[in-house]
Amino acid sequence: MYKNKTIAVAIRAYNEEKFISSMVNDMPDFVDRIYIINDASTDGTLEIISKLSKQDRRIFVINHYVRCGAGSAAISGLKHALLENVNIVAIMDGDGQMIPSILSDFLDPMVSGTADCSKGSRLSRRDHNREMPRLRLFGNFLLTYLTRIASGYWHISDPQNGYIAISIEILKKIDLANIERGFAFENDLLVKLNVASARIVNIAHPAIYRGQSSKIIYSSFIVQTSWLLVKDFGWRLWKKYLFGATSRNQP
Repeated sequence: MYKNKTIAVAIRAYNEEKFISSMVNDMPDFVDRIYIINDASTDGTLEIISKLSKQDRRIFVINHYVRCGAGSAAISGLKHALLENVNIVAIMDGDGQMIPSILSDFLDPMVSGTADCSKGSRLSRRDHNREMPRLRLFGNFLLTYLTRIASGYWHISDPQNGYIAISIEILKKIDLANIERGFAFENDLLVKLNVASARIVNIAHPAIYRGQSSKIIYSSFIVQTSWLLVKDFGWRLWKKYLFGATSRNQP
């Protein structure tokens, strides 16, 4: 437990045999449950995490036999957190780019009651994004502004960032069946969190790249995510203001 709160971490893993062991080994002792979601990896990821689960009782392996996408992997972990009714669940990727040792920075705003969700930000400080590839940096800046418009969270500085922690109470207000299953999961989640009136804070952390090539094809990702955000913007206005106002005015 962390300050009397039960903590779960969902680690998304697709072909992460090089980094998944270090991610698990670096996980803080206060984490109560570790969900590792193997999204149909074709390397040795499943074998490694199966061995890790025998060494660490906190680990629960979720195996996707068909690759479902980064969003689906996150949702699988979130659903198990809801079933076990932990207080806070965090999402990380198994590629070594997210630092488990700073997890407490993400948890503190929820423990103190000042936020419902913490969102990682690699863009809030220049020294944190020096390692980020230029194309990826450009795509992040573009989609940041579109996501701010769609979600209404104008202070969010790195919406594509997958390092997230969310309280179980606000998670219960979100329809997980209605969230994007692919790489735009984080952008879509922000829109849903706004409709749930979640308070979100940025948590600055460095961008770490270890020579991996991104699994995202940025040219198509930017186009597809932009269209998703246009639809999300209309959905949020209808759900929060038009539909919500109509519901409040009904006798």
